[in-house]
Amino acid sequence: MFAKPFRVKSNTVIKGSDRRKLKADISAAFPSLCAEELSELVPNKEELNVVKIYAHKGEAVTVYVLHKNPLFFELEKRLFPTVYVLWRYPSLLPTFRTWHPVLQKLIGGADLMLPGVVVPSCGIPEVKQGDCCGITIVNNRAPVAVGTAAVSSAEMYSLGMKGRGVCVIHTYMDYLWAFGDKSGPPSLPDEEGEGQELNGDEGEDSEDKGEEVEKCAEEQHGVSETVTDQTSCGIEELHLAEQDEEKSEKANEKEEDYTDGQKTPQEIMDALLMRCFLHALKSKVKKSELPLLTSTFLRNHMFTCCPSGKQLDIKRSSYKKLSKFLQAMQQQYNVVQVKELTKGVESIVEVDWKNPELRSFIVPEEMDVAAPLVPDGEEGEVPYHPPEITTLYSVSARLEALFLDANKRKGTTLHPAEVRSIITEYVKKNELVDENNKNYVTINPTLCDCLLEKSEYQEVEALKWDDLFTRTLGKMQECYQVVFPGQAPIIKKGHIEPIDISVASRGSNKKVTLIKNLEVYGLDPAAVATALQHRVQASSVLHPVPGAKDKVVVQIQGNQIHQVGNLLLDHYQIPRKFIQGLDKAPKSGKKK
Repeated sequence: MFAKPFRVKSNTVIKGSDRRKLKADISAAFPSLCAEELSELVPNKEELNVVKIYAHKGEAVTVYVLHKNPLFFELEKRLFPTVYVLWRYPSLLPTFRTWHPVLQKLIGGADLMLPGVVVPSCGIPEVKQGDCCGITIVNNRAPVAVGTAAVSSAEMYSLGMKGRGVCVIHTYMDYLWAFGDKSGPPSLPDEEGEGQELNGDEGEDSEDKGEEVEKCAEEQHGVSETVTDQTSCGIEELHLAEQDEEKSEKANEKEEDYTDGQKTPQEIMDALLMRCFLHALKSKVKKSELPLLTSTFLRNHMFTCCPSGKQLDIKRSSYKKLSKFLQAMQQQYNVVQVKELTKGVESIVEVDWKNPELRSFIVPEEMDVAAPLVPDGEEGEVPYHPPEITTLYSVSARLEALFLDANKRKGTTLHPAEVRSIITEYVKKNELVDENNKNYVTINPTLCDCLLEKSEYQEVEALKWDDLFTRTLGKMQECYQVVFPGQAPIIKKGHIEPIDISVASRGSNKKVTLIKNLEVYGLDPAAVATALQHRVQASSVLHPVPGAKDKVVVQIQGNQIHQVGNLLLDHYQIPRKFIQGLDKAPKSGKKK
């Protein structure tokens, strides 16, 4: 979970009542801790901070920090200890032992597989599915990872120690560990680990054991490997029979692509949609891109995977909408997980790269993807996909000194989140957080020159965090980035011009509707005018904008704001915030 950077939402000092509640929750979750140990973890008089963060996949996590070290974190109303706590109390959780090369795979985000578990003479610890447990390295009792048991101990034995053993949540060397003092694990001798072999087998020579450990480490990262029979040392190998079976399934699936002649148009479109979906996941999407907006996935990945000579049109499929299609992929096949990270905006947050449907799909050799064909009934226009518009901020000359530590010079464009992160790091590095009130930041000479007005130089000594961020963004040059499908991003200064819709009077008091700035959003004014003509059965004219090169105004007869709004919002999917003048539509809905 913490293998990638997370975003800090807030960092506050815990209240007295919350401190008592935390102590009670820790006691209930870990009853082996005595009163004295609880008092050491949650002292009454020392400062204890509550840090709320968002992990890279959007999960909300609450972290409790003492002396700059995270001690516990709360995920889905459940407490977990960090490695810093387990190094002080190594017996707090039941632990599974593994080999040192496996640790690097765990740090990278892999789970602990059962073939990599070293079984001691007394057997593996008794756990139930979902129980919190730790992971140690052979010859050292200091835990290096925390997770939950994927199955119970009894099931682990019944499965022949094959499959997933521990779902890893937090590890030594991950970003949660780096949030603390970055100290290393202590050396706690583990006599039972001496001479212990994988899954309890003994008698192998040292050279064979070294090879087995390396194989075991590879197993932790085996996203596309096939799990088979356990060998004498418990390492899983590829099974030739399963490989042949996979090849057969792939061949059958490939043959099915050429049986479209007996399918209905809707079934053909469903098959094409599935093909582009799997093709995009297997060859276009990377783990580092997640979470990925569903609209971006369709526009930048699925459309580019459409075979030459074919047109991908979700409206002609049985799903009708992208959201319904992705919901089916999640519920029926468990290929992806889709969540609404922000209200009304869905994102793909997880992909099961081991899914049989995805693994068995063969990427077509033909990579020459032609431009999408024109769907029927679209007034002869090329399918339009709205651009992604992002607000950015440019480092100004006045603020350059504030961003020097982050190597951001004048003119560098940054996302708002990047600005907050850089300012937060600057404050922490220079120890500017007010000792008496953590909500305030002490103003040093650099902040004074960059953010304060001259009249405030002698008056303002500290600022609240929100005020600090607001002033910083206010002193920066606002920009915007527009990304059209298949094109390089376009960055411009200032605010993006909205599409302007207005009503004007012409001779004999006739009303006309005027539409401006369509070009900014990649819309062809001629195509928009033609579409409106067909919708309202009224004449339209294109007028050049005086003094503006390559810009025209669309003029349509009558007050057609309702129809223009429907066309832009529903057909072209332009967000409402980028359309100006929709409030001027006649309330009766009749033409005037």
